[in-house]
Amino acid sequence: MTERDEYFMRRAIALSAEGMNANAGGPFGAVIVKNDEIIAEGYNRVTSTNDPTAHAEVVAIRLACEKLGTFQLDDCTIYTSCEPCPMCLGAIYWARPKQVFFACDREDAAAIKFDDQFIYDELKKDMGDREIKFVSLLRKEGVKVFEQWAHKTNKTAY
Repeated sequence: MTERDEYFMRRAIALSAEGMNANAGGPFGAVIVKNDEIIAEGYNRVTSTNDPTAHAEVVAIRLACEKLGTFQLDDCTIYTSCEPCPMCLGAIYWARPKQVFFACDREDAAAIKFDDQFIYDELKKDMGDREIKFVSLLRKEGVKVFEQWAHKTNKTAY
């Protein structure tokens, strides 16, 4: 870690306070950096936008991808005020940054009632044992589109 990393993390932490004080959502902020320059930043906007996916990391990833004109964040680093939740962790892996720094961890978040442990627990369960009912429907019809994708010659792979 460098002083520059600390600078970017302090910005993510400042964004977490900014969003919280604006009543945009929970106290979470994120910054995405490429070539030592902030290319996108965001804070949690879940309650202000009625969007459960508007976590700081997702907001920042969307803005960074739009700015860079790509769906992957190669050679980027994400600084986030808290260890990413399972949803954000998935988004981060799909975006493929080279590194993630975080300040608070999941236990710190749980201490203020942002506890994602139930999601980690749900992922370990068999589909039929989860709290929310999941039912497979029209799989054969869905698979036909997947087969078309597999044979599509002009697709953008990711």
